[in-house]
Amino acid sequence: MSSTQQNKLNAEVNHVIKVLGDDHILCIIANLQGGGMRFNELQRVLKLNPVTLTDRLNKLESEGMITRQTETVDKISVVYELTKKGEGMMPIVEAFATFA
Repeated sequence: MSSTQQNKLNAEVNHVIKVLGDDHILCIIANLQGGGMRFNELQRVLKLNPVTLTDRLNKLESEGMITRQTETVDKISVVYELTKKGEGMMPIVEAFATFA
């Protein structure tokens, strides 16, 4: 591998670690594996304060790993779902779960 290719690989790996390294990111991805979840459901399951959860969800959305959809049933609610890119992170989540 050339040094240019190695540098590119290192930059890509560092970016993934930077994104996935925040507390609770992998747990959010794992919980969304079964399908879309509302903000309140995620908050209840993960026991996170709303500010932290909002920050992590915004980060995942900006990275293209989740989508945010607004639904109107009885009242307005927001549902988060994994994208293909987010689903591609499942082997990493599973590897961490196996390691633990």
